[in-house]
Amino acid sequence: MLFAPNHFAGSAPLTSVQLLWVNMIMDTLGVLALATEPPTDELMKRSPVGKNGNFICNTTWKNILGQSFYQFMDIWYLQVKGKATFSFDGPDSVLTLNTLIFNSLVFCQVFNEISSRNMEERNVFKGILDNYVFVAVLGCTAIFLVIIIEFLRTFASTIPLTYFVSVFIGFLGMPISSALKTIPV
Repeated sequence: MLFAPNHFAGSAPLTSVQLLWVNMIMDTLGVLALATEPPTDELMKRSPVGKNGNFICNTTWKNILGQSFYQFMDIWYLQVKGKATFSFDGPDSVLTLNTLIFNSLVFCQVFNEISSRNMEERNVFKGILDNYVFVAVLGCTAIFLVIIIEFLRTFASTIPLTYFVSVFIGFLGMPISSALKTIPV
């Protein structure tokens, strides 16, 4: 049953250490990566936004809402159907599922950072290697994630797993972001 009451109550899939790591990625590392992105010629030709202008433009709201919905549905599906979908059985099945959820959420953020480099351009890889800080932050994020999952198991409440599924789930946010860019606002 998809909406069984036990799916809405119970233990949280992320621990406080994992939540801190996700917040650090979304806030600190994400800002560092995106703030080092040089302005484009088109951006520099735009008129400035006055003090009464919107801090977050409609295009950004569209991406925030679209990615939030996608990531919510991913995490919700994994929480509700993840064990059955991936045949997680045994004493470590909850830990394995929670590690997959954590890993998928981090990769969703990594790929969202790439998609957010330019909120209107569909080719988000254009010029990505020109910004060494951005590439270094993404690389450090992935390396730290592997360290957390593989070596800090007890501290972070994780279990080693293969990364293909979580990378794929994170990557799916990119075509969604690209599709969102075609919707006029």
